[in-house]
Amino acid sequence: MKTTLDELQAFVTVVDTGSITAAAEHLAQTVSGVSRTLRRLEQKLDTTLLRRTTRKLALTEEGTLFLGRARAIIDAVDAAEDELATRRVRPAGRLRVNAASPFMLHAVVPLLAGFRAQYPDIELELNSNDDLIDLIEQRTDVGIRIGTLRDSTLHATPLARFALRVLATPAYLKAHGRPRQVEDLRQHSLIGFTQPDSLNRWPLRHAGGEDFEITPELRASSGETVRQLALAGQGIACLADFMTHADRARGDLVQLLIPHTVEQLQPVNAVYYRNTELAARIRVFVDYLAKALQRPG
Repeated sequence: MKTTLDELQAFVTVVDTGSITAAAEHLAQTVSGVSRTLRRLEQKLDTTLLRRTTRKLALTEEGTLFLGRARAIIDAVDAAEDELATRRVRPAGRLRVNAASPFMLHAVVPLLAGFRAQYPDIELELNSNDDLIDLIEQRTDVGIRIGTLRDSTLHATPLARFALRVLATPAYLKAHGRPRQVEDLRQHSLIGFTQPDSLNRWPLRHAGGEDFEITPELRASSGETVRQLALAGQGIACLADFMTHADRARGDLVQLLIPHTVEQLQPVNAVYYRNTELAARIRVFVDYLAKALQRPG
């Protein structure tokens, strides 16, 4: 093999960071050193991997093809190092986790103190948003997905299932009255989601079936925003237990239409790519979450 791991790492880092200067800083090398490494790699391969202009770098077709192979090689080396760490029973390395903001805040963050105490050599990098991301594109090890999985190329581990409940504050109910029948909701201010539309179909049994499609007066893209609007007395919302357990325990949110509520458990899965043996840092994190989230109370 003519190509070295350092050359592959330099090439991948330049692509990921977007510039030779940023890659040099990330790798703790000089700009000229990284530039020479890239030149040497291209000479060995007898092809141009990156087109350089004064403003940016762009992958050639050959560079795009080689990038996938280079990542696979680097991942294989990382996996080998993880296996050695496993033999020492001390999983280590950086673990990049992505989850929707509400789940990260209400379900993951409260569990991290215990996880970090048990696995002090794992460096956690937490990213949250409310859109599905491409794990490879975003260099993410574990994604946490709520609802039905769509990407069949991902491996998944079930973490938990959470009930959905229709909720409002006591102050809102005092001011606007309590709905007794599902159809009464049409007379109330309802808080829903901008997307997907399925989140605006609430698990309520009525004359038309077992889900009730609402027309929200207020819409938000994030479950946490919906929760905060409900807590502010702006209307009635339907939210999963993982983000409202404490609110309900304190009496800040009250469940409505209990006799009409259909038990609908929202699945939560940890998803990841797995070409070979699962990295130890991923395995222990997923196992820890699964056990903690399924624990009663």
